[in-house]
Amino acid sequence: MIRIIADDKIPFLNGVLEPYANVTYLPGNQITRESAMNADALLIRTRTKCTNVLLNGTKVSFIGTATIGFDHIDTQYCEKNNIKWTNAPGCNSSSVQQYIAAALLKLASEFRFNLRDKTIGIIGVGNVGSKVEKFARTIGMNVLLNDPPRAREEGDENFVKLGNILYESDIITVHVPLSIVGEDKTYHLFNEKSFKKMKKGAWFFNSSRGEVTDTGALKKALGSGKLGGAVIDVWENEPDIDNELMRKAFIATPHIAGYSTDGKANGTAMVVNSLCRFFNLPLKKWYPEDVPQPSTPLITIDGKGKSDEDIIREAVIQTYNIDRDDIKLRFLPSDFEKQRGEYTLRREFSAYRINLKEGTDKIQKMLDLLGFKVVNLKVDR
Repeated sequence: MIRIIADDKIPFLNGVLEPYANVTYLPGNQITRESAMNADALLIRTRTKCTNVLLNGTKVSFIGTATIGFDHIDTQYCEKNNIKWTNAPGCNSSSVQQYIAAALLKLASEFRFNLRDKTIGIIGVGNVGSKVEKFARTIGMNVLLNDPPRAREEGDENFVKLGNILYESDIITVHVPLSIVGEDKTYHLFNEKSFKKMKKGAWFFNSSRGEVTDTGALKKALGSGKLGGAVIDVWENEPDIDNELMRKAFIATPHIAGYSTDGKANGTAMVVNSLCRFFNLPLKKWYPEDVPQPSTPLITIDGKGKSDEDIIREAVIQTYNIDRDDIKLRFLPSDFEKQRGEYTLRREFSAYRINLKEGTDKIQKMLDLLGFKVVNLKVDR
């Protein structure tokens, strides 16, 4: 029977593999070389750093991280030492879309502008960036895309150079992996030089990796008034975040943009199925059966006299109130890890039905595009 060490915060995992494996659950930051010495596989999240320090001399032949990112895995070491590794690309892309949608709609409401009048620059257009693009286009924003690897592969036609996107965008949102070196290096991609190029009063969102941003440069840009504000979900030196940046941010959250219950279930399923294929265990198409339903899966909206943006704002906020996560972090930033580990139920748009009264065909199509199920539509022509 194979031996597995698993992060005890990976949701829906407990009891799934026990019929086929010896499973030990540990906090992610307590998975050490000693604990992993006789393990065949590690199931982890971002807090476990899989480097030669952890892996050297162990029996580990498989590492699965239930996350999109994999910069916590030394992939070169794994490949040289015949250790199969896998991540969960795209597992929480709809969750991040929901987070960015909530942040954009809150920003527009508080500062009294329409999103359709703004230009958004999306840096990194993979699984997550593409979902953010879909929301932005659905709500009518002018969208600029920057993704050098895709531009090299597909041609420049649909993409904008970074310098242009910084200069032209009212809102910049970042969805790139963390790359320390190389042609597509993203470490401190946003630094003093980058922020100087941005339009005065522009907004900066980061929900990718904290190290993509130079914290000192961002604080300087916010303090000088160069930027209108920032939405920050990821931080350098997590969980020891910069409290000054937190205070300056318009929205500050503890790395939970991708923490929808759906995203977690997707990530767990992807690594479980990869592990089962690798070790030839009989769970190759497993998915959690016990994903809880939202407390109010039916949302009723009276659209009379409301703009399309107002209706979408009402729908989004009933699936996710971003203020709750912002307030919790500001109240007790030292509980950063606890707030992640004990994150409450959040279902994505597709888990909700909307009873839309006095709506139009156009708004129904917009809600459909975002994944909501619209029922009992009464068209007001």
